[in-house]
Amino acid sequence: MRDAQPRATLLQDYSPPAYLIDRTELHFLIEPGATTVRSRLHMRRNPAATGDGTSLVLDGCNLRTLALAIDERPLTTDDYLIDGEQMTIASVPERFALEVVTEIEPEKNRSLEGLYRSRTMYCTQCEAEGFRHITWFLDRPDVMSVYTVTIEADRAQCPVLLSNGNLVAQGEAGGGRHWARWEDPFPKPSYLFALVAGDLDRFDDRFTTCSGREVSLHIYVEPQDLDKCQHAMDSLKRAMRWDEKVYGREYDLDIFNIVAVDDFNMGAMENKSLNIFNTSCVLAKPETTTDAGFQRVEAVVAHEYFHNWSGNRVTCRDWFQLSLKEGFTVFRDAQFSADMGSATVKRIEDATLLRTVQFAEDAGPLAHPVRPESYIEISNFYTVTIYEKGAEVVRMLHTLLGAEDFRRGSDLYFARHDGQAVTCDDFVRAMEDASGRDLGQFRRWYSQAGTPQVTAIGNYDADTRRYSLTLRQHCPPTPGQPHKEPLLIPIRLALIGAAGALPLNVRGSVVDFTAPDRTEVVVALREAEQRLEFENVTEAPVPSLLRGFSAPVKLQHDYDRDQLQTLMRLDSDGFSRWDAGQQLAVQVLQALIADEAAAIDPRLIDAYRAIMADDSLDPALLALMLALPSEAYLSELATRIDPLAIHRAREQLSDHLAAVLSDAWWRLYRDHSHSEPYQPSATQIGGRALKNTALQYLMRLETPDILHCCEQQFQTADNMTDTLAAFSALVNSSAEEARAAALDSFYQRWQHEPLVVNLWLQVQAGCRRPGTLATVLELMQHPAFDRHNPNKLRALIGAFCSQNAINFHQPDGQGYRFLADQIIALDASNPQMASRFLTPLTRWRRYIPQAATLMREELGRIMAESGLSRDVYEVVSKSLAEDPDIERRKAE
Repeated sequence: MRDAQPRATLLQDYSPPAYLIDRTELHFLIEPGATTVRSRLHMRRNPAATGDGTSLVLDGCNLRTLALAIDERPLTTDDYLIDGEQMTIASVPERFALEVVTEIEPEKNRSLEGLYRSRTMYCTQCEAEGFRHITWFLDRPDVMSVYTVTIEADRAQCPVLLSNGNLVAQGEAGGGRHWARWEDPFPKPSYLFALVAGDLDRFDDRFTTCSGREVSLHIYVEPQDLDKCQHAMDSLKRAMRWDEKVYGREYDLDIFNIVAVDDFNMGAMENKSLNIFNTSCVLAKPETTTDAGFQRVEAVVAHEYFHNWSGNRVTCRDWFQLSLKEGFTVFRDAQFSADMGSATVKRIEDATLLRTVQFAEDAGPLAHPVRPESYIEISNFYTVTIYEKGAEVVRMLHTLLGAEDFRRGSDLYFARHDGQAVTCDDFVRAMEDASGRDLGQFRRWYSQAGTPQVTAIGNYDADTRRYSLTLRQHCPPTPGQPHKEPLLIPIRLALIGAAGALPLNVRGSVVDFTAPDRTEVVVALREAEQRLEFENVTEAPVPSLLRGFSAPVKLQHDYDRDQLQTLMRLDSDGFSRWDAGQQLAVQVLQALIADEAAAIDPRLIDAYRAIMADDSLDPALLALMLALPSEAYLSELATRIDPLAIHRAREQLSDHLAAVLSDAWWRLYRDHSHSEPYQPSATQIGGRALKNTALQYLMRLETPDILHCCEQQFQTADNMTDTLAAFSALVNSSAEEARAAALDSFYQRWQHEPLVVNLWLQVQAGCRRPGTLATVLELMQHPAFDRHNPNKLRALIGAFCSQNAINFHQPDGQGYRFLADQIIALDASNPQMASRFLTPLTRWRRYIPQAATLMREELGRIMAESGLSRDVYEVVSKSLAEDPDIERRKAE
């Protein structure tokens, strides 16, 4: 057990920094085994600071301090005090230059924070608090400085030397060494600092901005990956053009660099002009990358580029405002992805992530607002709530204000705060000032945790031809927030009749009609209960509610199964058609969970058969409509999660659908098996998705002709999407010979492609067959697995514990013990990864008693470990803590 509880940082305690750093000069002397960092910080007293003290407090971690000086006057150990991760210099002038010399060991840095070595290169990751692993500094986002960086290294080992901004000088240093100097003209916080030094090849292109400036674009990769850069480069150029067109944002420098790194805790990092990417988010070619991989590369490249304005030029004042940059930028990249592909499919994918992962986070011990009130370790708040729910909050603003006012608001925000570190309130205020709307109530979305629950009750009066709709909102208590105030929730809705959407004549709080024929309206739900009256309704309608997933809420309306079939057939909103099918399937699955002998409603089969025969449907949307609700979503809907019963019911229904619709599955498979050259286009991606959905169902039958078809696809496919779909089906089959052959063939062919090997590990970790844990333990000893590489950890341990419920939740608790063992071992080297892997155990209260007890025991075992990191301690302690307010409300 820890000797002392780590101290929490509170939003209410924010105060401006006592000192500012106008200019930062860094010199890196990179040598094998140790790197010397010389910094010269031009500092001054902050006129906005409170208090009149003259002491300077700096941040640092795992640093060997070699020298300190103020205005070239050396400091002795009597002049400063180092206490843990802080250095205090007792007395400093109003304005001065602080010189610091530190020594660090990148080769031994397994946390992958600060400067570390990955394969053939040195690189940095400084968000959120990695810069303090490099030198003593004011490592906080509201201290913005102009940087000049000189890097010196061995030319043979590190021919490429990169940092932020522009290359202003370079030369030889003697002894086979060379140097390069970079200057970034834009002030930035330390978390946006970046450095890369290594043996890399470069993929080049150019972009002409809307004002006619030429920008040089470079992607740096290891030599064997040079043929995997074209898609990322094309995505970057599309993103640059899109941001000019949609947001009026032009790139502001003459160079933009991307570097692909194999060892990286995150997906990518938006460091000013030098974006550092996990290889999985930048490298792509058809033979080695799935359609989902291509889409991810496009989205992440766009996301990091969009940060140049929403995050870099305007950054966050403190880490409580993290969603200011991340939520806004996720919304922007979602808009971009929707424009590049299928807007409906993108919306369904985003809503699915919210309704499984984020809603579960809101319902658990780690629930927190989009703008948290406190944290122990900021790395723990890079969550789906900050990112995805934060994006939904911005999307609701867009819905409420309309596209034109929202654009005026974003223009005002960028103009007003360029070069500043600001808050979520500043963002909302810009939207208010540009639109003239009062968004006071809307601000509660930033401060209240939890998922609102909206109940809709409809009633049709045939005599008066009126349809009334009563909407009620309620948000359950969350840790530290037992009582909730009503939110402003935009509800897009329509009324569906026998021939489709009906024209609306409505009385109530309406924001806008969004369809030219007035068949759709956005309702502003402001009160705990609100009533709408629709007049001149010629028939009893079926309400189409929360169209386009207009708000991140749980919606409850007592649809019967005939009404859900009507929405599946007639609703013009793609999201609502898909959601109706999901609700229909959920009702059938919940009956099977309660009683495995329950009859399977033929209306679900009829609905599937009807949409499978509808050739007008977008194949990508049809593929999503034919996929049953996931086990994760079914778990989120359960009062007490019984993972084995959920898995059994879903398997039972999947097998039934495979058998009774086998002819239709064969037709879809054949109709969408094409031989044209691969393109990651929306049309081809949709066709492959539908074909491989059909294959997954067919392989449940495991007849000789189906097995042969799957093997043929695996052996002859010219793209990783089709290869992986067939490979996964074979690995999950009971055909032992075919399964073993596929495992061996896949590895032998792709063993020299690390990202493809990750897929090989992931498919085995996610296999639903019995005994998968033993396979995972065996794979941890395989030469392809590296316990220090985050991608490998996610592919094997993460996939097993987060995506394989049937094997992770075995009744004997072995899966829980396995995860606890891995977290304890990993915490010593990479606390960020260790804390992120904890998620499956943190939700133990949601499970049936047998599972909950075993999960809690493993959390207790982790908590008993001495020397836990702040990252792991915070997550475990919150998971085990009792919240008296919540327990009291539950009892009531």
